[in-house]
Amino acid sequence: MTLLLARRFGQMLLIMAFASFILFVIFDTDQFKKKIAVAELGGFAVSALSEQAYQNWLEEKGLDAPFYQRYVDWIGNVLSGDFGHSFEKNTAVGPLLADRLWNTAVLAFWVFALMIPLSLVTGVLAGMREGSTTDRTLSFVSVFTTSIPEIATAILLTVFLALGLGWLPAKAAMIQGFDPWQLVLPVLTLVLYGFGYIARMTRASMAEVMTSNYIRTAVLKGLPYRRVILGHALRNALIAPFTVIVLQLNWLLSGVVVVEVFFEYDGFGKMLLEAALFGDVYVVQGATLIAVVVACSSQIISDIGYTFLNPRIRFS
Repeated sequence: MTLLLARRFGQMLLIMAFASFILFVIFDTDQFKKKIAVAELGGFAVSALSEQAYQNWLEEKGLDAPFYQRYVDWIGNVLSGDFGHSFEKNTAVGPLLADRLWNTAVLAFWVFALMIPLSLVTGVLAGMREGSTTDRTLSFVSVFTTSIPEIATAILLTVFLALGLGWLPAKAAMIQGFDPWQLVLPVLTLVLYGFGYIARMTRASMAEVMTSNYIRTAVLKGLPYRRVILGHALRNALIAPFTVIVLQLNWLLSGVVVVEVFFEYDGFGKMLLEAALFGDVYVVQGATLIAVVVACSSQIISDIGYTFLNPRIRFS
């Protein structure tokens, strides 16, 4: 177990080093440097009449230093929490990233709290008796909800529950502080879209496990059906869905841009879109690094989970 974790952390560091290098190369071009110069010095800073001002700016920022020195300095700043300055928000990128990450984490917590139990229960019930009426009904619901795009689900829920019945607020801007009722529509949209895929994966895995010889043997030995499901089938059936569940961490971080923008929720995805449209280079750069860290961390979480669900890989 310790060797496995050490190997995975080593791979994570290598991936992070490679990703940071590629990211730095992309944003170290003259095109992006001039975008930053324009934001700091004004629109005429990079014109032919003010080329000297642009060169002075490069020297002042240390951007005329050799490539390796600029890269080492940038890595040092990132490790110390200095991601640069957001020109759109007029604030430091580090606190901005922390604030938006926390908002998305709150949203993700409630999505996971509802989606995972609902998905697993639905998948297990469908897979216990493959081909039954329960299986077909739950499978239809799962496929139907997942096939509807997030934006369509968000619009339908807003029209029906917010504008029609007036039960819930239509937006989740949180202007007057945290209001849990404003989270209902974004959370419900993400749960309806995401639970079906996990449920289908669970159903397929459960159906396969239920046809295994050891399950048949347990049933023929007269073990209670509840014990067969919970004690023998469920643990092995969760191995495949566990991968899908962990991958939802990446989806909930940067893949929920549509939902956050539609409901005006100030999360990580909305921040990333605004920064890309505005050309806020340092925010895009910092957000990309955070996304890579989360992707690598989710893989480590997946490996740790596998060791509990399948003890045979602990010594492989």
